Amino acid sequence: MTKVLIVDDDPVQLRITSAIAQKDGMEVLSATGGEEALALLREHRNICAMVLDMVMPDLDGMGVMQAMAHEHITCPTIVQTASSSLDTVINAMRQGAVDFFVKPVAPERLIISLRNALKLGQLETCVRLDQHRREGKMLLSDIIAQSPAMDRVIELASKAAKSDIPVLIEGETGVGKEVIARAIQGSSNRAGKPFIIVNCGAIPKDLIESTLFGHKKGSFTGATGDHAGKFLEADGGTLFLDEIGELPKNAQVKLLRALQSGEIEAVGSNKPKKVNVRIISATNRRLLNMAKEKTFREDLYYRMNVFPIYVPPLRDRPEDISLLAQFFLTRLGSETGRRISSMTEETLDLLQSYNWPGNVRQLENAIYRAIVLCDSNRLAPVDFPQIVIGTSSRKKALKQSQQLPGLPEPVHIDMAPKKPEPDLDSSDNAGENNKKPDRFLAPDGAIQPLNNVEKDLIAFALEYHDGKMSRVAKSLKIGRSTLYRKLKEYELDPDPKNNGDPTAKKDSELAA
Repeated sequence: MTKVLIVDDDPVQLRITSAIAQKDGMEVLSATGGEEALALLREHRNICAMVLDMVMPDLDGMGVMQAMAHEHITCPTIVQTASSSLDTVINAMRQGAVDFFVKPVAPERLIISLRNALKLGQLETCVRLDQHRREGKMLLSDIIAQSPAMDRVIELASKAAKSDIPVLIEGETGVGKEVIARAIQGSSNRAGKPFIIVNCGAIPKDLIESTLFGHKKGSFTGATGDHAGKFLEADGGTLFLDEIGELPKNAQVKLLRALQSGEIEAVGSNKPKKVNVRIISATNRRLLNMAKEKTFREDLYYRMNVFPIYVPPLRDRPEDISLLAQFFLTRLGSETGRRISSMTEETLDLLQSYNWPGNVRQLENAIYRAIVLCDSNRLAPVDFPQIVIGTSSRKKALKQSQQLPGLPEPVHIDMAPKKPEPDLDSSDNAGENNKKPDRFLAPDGAIQPLNNVEKDLIAFALEYHDGKMSRVAKSLKIGRSTLYRKLKEYELDPDPKNNGDPTAKKDSELAA
């Protein structure tokens, strides 16, 4: 859902403006002052537009926009004020506002302004990312993500960017390991310097040393001239070694020496050269297992694995799917000249229910294909035939293996033993109607504490909805932020596989 920020010190106006945006299907964050607005902008990197009041007691609208420019916070801003002064309008536009209106504003005018700001923001994001990528200045704030799992990745990457520590990025194919590497470089003191990519799995084994370290003329058949090599090309910048697990053993020895000494030796030369290169490696394989199996040098593994970063697959961060899909729709729609503004709710549900074995790269290709197939101005499920088939097949397989319930059976969260049968002759008992459901009883027969029942219910909902947080929150009738807070409180993992079976847990407690 598109997230917008409404800033106004007048509570009545704040409530009215927020209600108009919510009615149009937008998720609204609100602030009653400039400092609070800046705090929200820093915390929520996925705010797509902001309606900003110009006159506020703590920090006014101009102050907020100046602080945003200073901190490189980009968000299309619509300015509102009770004054229609021309000077105010000019100053706001010079500071970067995309629109301006005088309070009170008609709902239709506000919605049109917000929609225009959202489109402009999406296009600006695409242009900015492309420019940062070309200039080698991609920032961590440029990463398209909003899930807690990616927040952790970005936090680690931010720490890695503060030094030249060797980084090993692990993750499945297509999760965006190169994007993380570029953002680390762009956020470090090597921003704007060379960023050289070497795909270790795409270079013939007999040419890998020459590619990395260079060669001298005549050093082997076909060496008709001197070649500098990727290390020298990356001097002063970053060398990104993709698919490092595919590096041949003989090249691993020379790479280890280069990492230890900071010197390289070209093929056919006996004169080492000093280089100043930061190494970031990436792999979709388990290097530790390869080191144990002696297919990858153990000493090189520990030399490269100084600062590991694991990028989770897209299926483990469904919160990012809608954001990425909208980004790809805007960029690819612009590139292809197709005027497709959005996608239906059914389409978003379809994309979030798919497993995405190819991760972000597969999502991008699916959006590209859908844009070409689309016959309207909104993407619909019919534009994703392969995804529809894949999702249907997966659901069918899960149902056949009894992993996807149809009509849910009664849930016994607690498998505690039954309370002893009451004495029917006792005047304190009114018969069977007084017995309570066993799932609310502890092993000793006492009523369970509320937090125990709540924790087990949340764990069950996570498993039932396959970890899809939006559906879990909706079924429990609580907000997403409340759900995340309770996950943290009860130490539950968003991935239901890591929480175990609440029922099994109760059985083990009884056995003990």
